[in-house]
Amino acid sequence: MGASQLSLWQTERQGLLDALELTAMSLREYGERHRHWVVAYSGGKDSTATVTALDWLIAQGRVPAPESLTILYADTRMELPPLQASAMQVLARLEARGATVKTVLPPLDKRMLVYILGRGVPPPKNRFRWCTRQLKIDPMVETQQALIQQHGEILLLTGVRVGESAARDQRIALSCGKDGAECGQGWYQAQEFPGLNKLAPLLHWRVCNVWDWLTGQEHGLAHGYPTSMLAEAYGGDEAAEINARTGCMACPLASRDVALEAIVELPQWAHFKAVLRLRALWEELRAPHFRLRKPDGRMGPLTFEARMYGLRYVLAIQDEVNALAAALGLPGLDILNIEEHARILELIDAQQWPNGWDGTERRSDDQYFRDANAGSDWMYADVELHDGLGGLA
Repeated sequence: MGASQLSLWQTERQGLLDALELTAMSLREYGERHRHWVVAYSGGKDSTATVTALDWLIAQGRVPAPESLTILYADTRMELPPLQASAMQVLARLEARGATVKTVLPPLDKRMLVYILGRGVPPPKNRFRWCTRQLKIDPMVETQQALIQQHGEILLLTGVRVGESAARDQRIALSCGKDGAECGQGWYQAQEFPGLNKLAPLLHWRVCNVWDWLTGQEHGLAHGYPTSMLAEAYGGDEAAEINARTGCMACPLASRDVALEAIVELPQWAHFKAVLRLRALWEELRAPHFRLRKPDGRMGPLTFEARMYGLRYVLAIQDEVNALAAALGLPGLDILNIEEHARILELIDAQQWPNGWDGTERRSDDQYFRDANAGSDWMYADVELHDGLGGLA
């Protein structure tokens, strides 16, 4: 790597204009090798910076437009309200400018609330983390494969950046030069899978570059990209300093929902405060009295009583938020729609259980387990396994 090129670990701070030029160079170098571009869009800060910078560079003539540009929006059905609203506005603008927009949803039976309250799988946590793959990764991969079938091959553009996590940085460092790519010009991976080529054109952007683009008065906002609500989800005017990470509302994996706590302090989103109570529900549904247990100690699925309790709990929160929203003329909450509600009731009525369970198991707080383990706290131990519940039948 020449002395004039940016290295992966460069310490000298680069400005946004330099970052944009390197992104343009990356897209010209690697993008022109492929006719069909696809952007994986989550609605977060990095993917929003990616789609809007790409759109702007094409509009400015600094990057040749591909034959087709498809934006895949990953909707988990549990998105933070400002992120969801911002994503819808960004997608509408991109669609108006000629991009094809596809909203990628998990299959009905694998959506978070249907999977928990209908199928009876306990809320995810770090030792039982089924959510990310099921809600985001698998549906996106399936949609990308369909596009590969349609076009023969695609270039998948992602918002991956150095500095987001140590583990990711290590992976990038080990493979960033694949196919002759330089780190400062994006992380390019040719034929990672048959028909799939990947490029991270913002790999070199610092978090300050991201926020300068999204909120700077001479950049993203000035070019008409609706990013104000996105910034609200990350801390508003202090977003660049906080460098917050966001996920689903009331994420069961996090110790606190810092993003949602900040959002509901804003007057325009204060009517969503009731959503904070979801965290208490996730904790309650993990308790022994709401679950079955195998004789070997594995705690398993939710009882039908627990599922109905959780359903009423979620509907009460949604109704409370939407009553306030209607009175104030503000956006409402839609985490459990009519189709999902009906499917949950259908699964409960059919007495569906996860694979490997049939409902004949004892409840986890049964006296049998108390007698067998008197004097210990084993009964309340978290001993479930990643494969203990299986997938959908």
